[in-house]
Formats: sequence, C-alpha cells, structure tokens
Amino acid sequence: MRNEGKKKALIAMSGGVDSSVAAFIMAKNGFDCMGCTMRLYENDMIGEDIFGTCCSLSDTQDARAVCERIGIPYNIFHYESQFREKVIEPFVCSYERGETPNPCTLCNRYLKFDILYEKAKELGYDNIVTGHYARIEENDGHLYLKKAVDLSKDQSYVLYNLTEEQLRHTYFPLGDITKADARRIAEENGFVTSHKKESQDICFVPDGDYAGMIRRYRKKDYPHGDFVDPEGKVLGEHSGIIGYTVGQRRGLGIPAEKRLYVKKIDAAGNRVVLADNEDLFSREFVVRDFSWITGDIPEGDFDCSAKIRYRHPEKPCHVTILGDGRARVLFDEPQRAITPGQSAVFYDGDTVLGGGIIDKI
Repeated sequence: MRNEGKKKALIAMSGGVDSSVAAFIMAKNGFDCMGCTMRLYENDMIGEDIFGTCCSLSDTQDARAVCERIGIPYNIFHYESQFREKVIEPFVCSYERGETPNPCTLCNRYLKFDILYEKAKELGYDNIVTGHYARIEENDGHLYLKKAVDLSKDQSYVLYNLTEEQLRHTYFPLGDITKADARRIAEENGFVTSHKKESQDICFVPDGDYAGMIRRYRKKDYPHGDFVDPEGKVLGEHSGIIGYTVGQRRGLGIPAEKRLYVKKIDAAGNRVVLADNEDLFSREFVVRDFSWITGDIPEGDFDCSAKIRYRHPEKPCHVTILGDGRARVLFDEPQRAITPGQSAVFYDGDTVLGGGIIDKI
C-alpha cells in the first residue's frame, strides 16, 4: 500500500461485506483503524421504514460486530442535516426539474470524502477508507483514480468528482480483488456480513419508488399534465413529471399501437414527450459542474471515452470545454437515452479523468 508513513485510518462501514473486508485489509496491513457508520437520515425525513437499509439498526449492529472481531473501535456519527442539505434536497429538486439524478455521487463528494474526512482529522486519523471497488495509483507525482480489477463491480463512475487532494488521504482496499475474494475473506474470518445480500436501490429509497419518496418528503402531490408526441400532439395524461425518466417504457398507462418511450421531460410546460425507440438516440449534449480529478482542466478540445450511466459502457467522444464549469460532449456514434441529471464520466482507458452532470441534450 502507498503512503506507508501514515498509519491511521477511519473506515466508513455500511454494515455490508465490502466495508467489512476493507476494514480487515487495512488492519492487517498495520494501520491503526477505527470503524464508523454514518447515520444519514431518520424515518420521518423520507416517510419510510428504513429497516434493512444502510442506516438500519441491524446494519450498525453488524458493523459493530465486525469491528469487535477485527479488534478495532467503532463509532456512529450523525450527519442527518448535512445529508438532507447536500443529497436529499438536490435529489428532489433535480426530479422537480425533470431530471434523473444520481445521489451516490453527491454523497461520496460531500459526505464520505469531505465531512467524514474532517471528522477523521478531528479524531487524529489521517485517511478515509471505504469499500468501493476502485483503485488509486500514483504516477509522475499525481494520484489517479482507476477502475477496479473486478470490472463487473467497478465503482469508479460514482467517484468521478473526487479531487486529487481527496485521493491523497483515501484508500480503496478492494480495488485489487474480486467480489468473490471479498466474500471468501469475510467467510474465513467469521464476519456476520459474509453472506449478506447487497442492496441495489438508493439507500433512502429502499423500495425503489422515487416518486413516492418525493411526494412524502415534500408532503404534496404533483400536478398531472399531458403526454405529447414530438410534434406536440396530446396522447394522454401523466401523473406528475417526477414519476418519469428518459428512456422509460413501462408504467406510462396509455394505449398505443406501438411501443412508446419517454424522450424528454418538459418541466416548464409540465409535459412528458413520448416517441419511438429510435428517436431516443443522440450524439451531443452539454454537462454542467464539470470537474477534473487532477484539477488542471485541459483547454480547448480533447478526445476520450464517456459513460452516461453507471452500467453504460463508455464510448468514444470529443469534448469541448466551454468555461463556467460547462463542456460539450459529442459521441462518435449515437447513444440511447442520454438523460439530464445523470453524470457523464470521462475515461482514458482505465483512468478516470473527471466528469459532470448532463444538462442539455
């Protein structure tokens, strides 16, 4: 491991197998470790029974049990107000603008690698450690974020907006192993998390019903409006723009002679535009809040590859820096359902360059 001179690490633990193994690896490598769970929200914030999510009592009990087995201290830190401000509120506002956000990128940027790091320094710990599948490599005096060895679990996409300075006090111990390795290590060490099921949903929307969560959070309903075709012809009535995302086919609830998909969400007009699948393909869009991991944003144009969703394979593109945190992206080939609110992440091979939020199509 790099940075061997720094021997203290605060481990962010969700109560799952990955963060359990991350804590074990750091302790095994001689670091003075403390495990911690970030308490991010309460039931009344989202109107849900959160049992079974990363903030549940059972998860904190599991994280504590793993720390006891490893022989390291454990703590729970409360960041409910910060999570509401930095993650939940922007998530809800994004849906209200007709976008489809990825809150994990905000949580990583502001909570795990900013606010939690400040807590680590306060407690005398030099580094933050998480169970993300990604790697950090040093080259030519710079630190670079790299894809994980296990590409099927790679999470570099949701870490794109970290800075090089943040990488300097961060470890991703699982970046060089596979998920199967992590399960095996947990099982060999008798961790209660060894066969724990992974959650596929956003932590504060455990049932996957984003629209329902937003209605409960805002304590209001959203006005119905028109489904229209690309020419503006009314096709039916939608139940509120927060319930739809670009590329969606199911749940539209209108009769049609052919399959229709959400092409665009017009928040200002309270309309949802439907079209044929072939109409969902496009090449060009603009990103906002553009960030570059090394901090030195290139001037002018450059070529790279980009991912427009977590599970989307990156594709070749040409990027033009526009200034004011914006950039224009032009894919070599049309891509399906480029979605405002999602992150576009730029790669050079297995190296993450940076990224931004998809703004205009």
